[in-house]
Amino acid sequence: MSTPQAHLVDDDEAIRDALAWLLQSREIASIAYDSAEKFIADWHPEMSGCVVLDMRLSGMSGLDCFDQLLAKNSTLPVIFLTGHGDVPLAVNTLKKGAFDFFEKPLNDNELASRIEEAMALDATQRAANATVDSVKSRISRLTTREKQIMELVVAGKYNKV
Repeated sequence: MSTPQAHLVDDDEAIRDALAWLLQSREIASIAYDSAEKFIADWHPEMSGCVVLDMRLSGMSGLDCFDQLLAKNSTLPVIFLTGHGDVPLAVNTLKKGAFDFFEKPLNDNELASRIEEAMALDATQRAANATVDSVKSRISRLTTREKQIMELVVAGKYNKV
């Protein structure tokens, strides 16, 4: 698994720099991308943290990037930023699974707090998934007879039965 980071995707250099500085002041690791295409090219399933994604980007839009992440089964929480938001757009992105939606100009402290919450959620989900994967791995190593016994024990039978 990679180091948890806030992945900042915005084509405006001033916004990227301001967000990176804000997060650095809160001791939150971040990495910036100037396009959705570059972020998607770097994305891998082990990537952890969260994504702060501008809705309107030159090239691939933030919404298209989000759709690609969903298609890749990404579990990274996504926080959208936009200077041109409207209620239906916000509702649509939240229904699709976005973590949050901020309209520019925004409250820096509120955004930083939500990024921390998104990163904590990601860490919790990854820990839970690791536990499930560990259990599945152990179950897959059981013999046929051990699986039969386990099924009976789970059904409430005593081991001697």
